[in-house]
Amino acid sequence: MNKIITPYQNTKVAKKEQVADMFNNISKTYDFLNHFMSAGIDIIWRKIAINELKKDKPQLILDVATGTGDFAFEAIKILHPKKIIGVDISQGMLNIAQKKIDKRGMSNRFEVRLGDSEKLLFDGNKFDAVTVAYGVRNFENLEAGLANICRVLKPGGKAVILEFSKPKVFPVKHLYHFYFNYITPLIGKLFSKDARAYSYLPESVAAFPDGERFTALMQKVGFKNTKNRPLAFGICSVYTGIK
Repeated sequence: MNKIITPYQNTKVAKKEQVADMFNNISKTYDFLNHFMSAGIDIIWRKIAINELKKDKPQLILDVATGTGDFAFEAIKILHPKKIIGVDISQGMLNIAQKKIDKRGMSNRFEVRLGDSEKLLFDGNKFDAVTVAYGVRNFENLEAGLANICRVLKPGGKAVILEFSKPKVFPVKHLYHFYFNYITPLIGKLFSKDARAYSYLPESVAAFPDGERFTALMQKVGFKNTKNRPLAFGICSVYTGIK
């Protein structure tokens, strides 16, 4: 059983509540720090993940842990679905996403709601596809969250999950470890009012059951044809599964 890693290491408060507080705290600097710390490579990774759905042509997509909406906006640009619904447990992040939606005049294509991955308030067999970008490692109960994602997918629907993983090849493994554990928290401390959020990041990635362990969990909750596609020597991975 993996140790539950929480943002503030407060055992009296549930992980999901701590995660919501953390993202509320960093919501205003989240987009800037994301692009800055990855040198913009996160944008390329998002496109690769979204392209996994190109041949499926999904018309109704659920974006879990939608955050400030960047993944959903990119999905709209590439996939041209009729609608994307984004859910997140952080109202602060959703407020940023809503401002982007209003500014781009996309309220008819992209809707955001406060929501918990483990208790998605949708009927079963509803969505053509479900996406999650950098969110599953923050689930309090990973198995329950994945099972719920599977539940709301239509039979034959696809889940696409983009998440950090742990590279195993020298020297990428060592450079990655140094950057994530020393540089990332330092940058977070300089630019964010919640420095702990950027110490939590490497801790949550280290504890996450990536690779075959994650695809095995997807299979356990009902996904078939699961695949793991490592990116950038394993710094990040795209996981897919069919209901």
